[in-house]
Amino acid sequence: MESKVSEFFGVCVADGRAEWREVSRRQMCPFSGRKCTKVRKSDPGTSIGTCVLEYRGESVIVCPVRLSEGGRAFADCVPLLSMHEPGNDLHAVPEMSVPGGSVDYFLVSVKDGRVADFLGVEFQTMDTTGTVWPERQRLMIELGVIERDPDSGSRKSFGMNWKMTAKTTLMQMHHKAETFERLGKRLVLVIQKPFLEYMRREFSFAHISEASATDAIRIHSYDVERSGGSLRLRLDEALGTDSSGIAKAMGLKAEQDMDPREVAEALESRMSPETLLRIR
Repeated sequence: MESKVSEFFGVCVADGRAEWREVSRRQMCPFSGRKCTKVRKSDPGTSIGTCVLEYRGESVIVCPVRLSEGGRAFADCVPLLSMHEPGNDLHAVPEMSVPGGSVDYFLVSVKDGRVADFLGVEFQTMDTTGTVWPERQRLMIELGVIERDPDSGSRKSFGMNWKMTAKTTLMQMHHKAETFERLGKRLVLVIQKPFLEYMRREFSFAHISEASATDAIRIHSYDVERSGGSLRLRLDEALGTDSSGIAKAMGLKAEQDMDPREVAEALESRMSPETLLRIR
């Protein structure tokens, strides 16, 4: 088989210490601290739990929550908060709408309960084509969690939807990039190395180069490394550009304005102990 599951409910399949029956029973995502939200449409009570897939010799992340491992993607963005000071709290406020679309997270520097600075963080992983379920069930048998399953014999396989994922990502980034430039704030796209390599091959990326202090738009590319019995993320490249650069690669326009104070007030209303970052 050219494809298989290499991380299941956040546990590396190569980890010989894992209690797989318990991992499968709990269905917990260690990156969110909650039950895995990727479920079968035909069986909403069963989480799929596939975080990383081996595809054509590469470990490819297929769940955006996986990119939040240990808060390191947020930690790598902290230096971009120009008004952040030591001692300020950091919040990761999820899913807030701006002109151009919804932003996955706002990373917010907070002093005395008020927003000192903020930036946007978008997580993007690969969409798959076909179904991963037969491969998942074959893994469950291999790990001794179940004895048999009719779906495990299915010849159905899956692939990676590189082209559509890339086109959609670049279009959405351009919509939001102009909004953040008008706010005078930064927007960071967090992706995986194989995805960045694909976009470099298939789109006009020659002008998007190593990040500088003035770039409004950042692309942070992470590699997956094996560390002991687990898979860990490592920042591989930090690139920079602006909305014009994203448009040159491929994009559309969004022309609505937004006031920074308006964003800060919306963020303050949504901050809570749950959004407070505890970076490990």
